Amino acid sequence: MRQAKNKENLEKVFTSIAKSVQPLIEKTLVLYIDKRFQSSVVYPVQSGGKKLRPVLTVLSCQLFGGNLKDALFPAAGLEILHNYSLIIDDIIDNSELRRGKKTCWAKYGKAIAECLTIDCAAAIFQEAIRSKEPAKTVELFARAMKVLAEGEIMDILFEQAGREKEPYILKHRYRSITEKDYFEMARKKTASLLQTCCEAGALCAGAKKFQIRAIRNYGYYLGVAFQMRDDILDIFGEEKKLGKKIGKDIEERKGGNIVIYFANQEFSSHERKEFWQIIRKKRLRPADIKRAIYLIKKTHAKERAINYSRRLAEKAKARLKLLPKNKYNKLLGEIADLVVERQK
Repeated sequence: MRQAKNKENLEKVFTSIAKSVQPLIEKTLVLYIDKRFQSSVVYPVQSGGKKLRPVLTVLSCQLFGGNLKDALFPAAGLEILHNYSLIIDDIIDNSELRRGKKTCWAKYGKAIAECLTIDCAAAIFQEAIRSKEPAKTVELFARAMKVLAEGEIMDILFEQAGREKEPYILKHRYRSITEKDYFEMARKKTASLLQTCCEAGALCAGAKKFQIRAIRNYGYYLGVAFQMRDDILDIFGEEKKLGKKIGKDIEERKGGNIVIYFANQEFSSHERKEFWQIIRKKRLRPADIKRAIYLIKKTHAKERAINYSRRLAEKAKARLKLLPKNKYNKLLGEIADLVVERQK
């Protein structure tokens, strides 16, 4: 009963912050844009999503005594940055669905989607320079974008087949992926942005250096746990709830999935050989994807990944113990639990 009440309260917080930040996001995206193109510019940010990044930014600010108004500009900028990365990610992965709707490139074509990312990039820094600490916020955003790009490159290089016309990828592709490799990719591709949200919020509130360090560490553990949950849902989720295809990582031959990593440790030599033959095929049929998932389901990889992500969530919450004890601290702890139990 208490858990359900906490979840309901958290949903209200998400809804309230989303309502506050969404108009600012759309207003900035369409600024200087001809009316003919405004609907396409705002399309990526109108496809739903919980607005986790703005929520983390706002709550991190309020945790240290700041208010919603202080955090709105960086919160909007970071949500635009998130959607900017999703547009690119969907182009790279040829993903046609996100949150149950057509992705930006699937709706407008790759050429137009790539043009729209330029508008996003400009809008990100428009929000940064309107923030309370503009110079520091610009640096934060720039670092996040650069690190995120590295994470995306690693994720591509983890792919085991495809992109035959891209010589750099063919030359530098990872033939095996260690746990260390996976964590580096997850930190850069996913956790870096959540860390930035937490730091930007704390910065707006004038938090001390040790406090900023603690909330960044919270963001790190939360981010890696979030990536692990994504990995689990990609293979074991429900397509209707998830709003995108199941087994997409296998279809894209991605080796950088924690479930695949754990399953590989449990495969027999015959199963391991069969699985990697599937994931390295030039063309995969639906039957190949089903077979690969079947092999994974025979192992304890799902349970191991769930337990690992929960331990990371506990580490995230442990960092909150170093910070002010208030309702915002409690909400950030509840977000850590939500991230590893979500179904989409």
